[in-house]
Amino acid sequence: MKFEDIELVNNEAIHNFELMVDGHRSFIDYQVRGEKIYLIHTEVPEALQGRGVAEALVDKAFTYIESKGLKVVPLCAYVQIFLKKHPEWNRVVA
Repeated sequence: MKFEDIELVNNEAIHNFELMVDGHRSFIDYQVRGEKIYLIHTEVPEALQGRGVAEALVDKAFTYIESKGLKVVPLCAYVQIFLKKHPEWNRVVA
């Protein structure tokens, strides 16, 4: 499945980066403190698991975070695994 055409939504009211895929909402829960953004929890519905949704979500979130000049504090276990697989993104880590 291709995720390039699916837009990342920054739902600031509830501190979530969201991706809607096939009517299902995946999200990363975050908190912003100063110039740092703490990525707390990533959640993908069971219906979408194993399709690369979480990876696309984190990748899009990092692109957005970098564009805002923020630095990531990866508290989420999935985000930590993503960073091990994609060391090029260490440039956004606080």
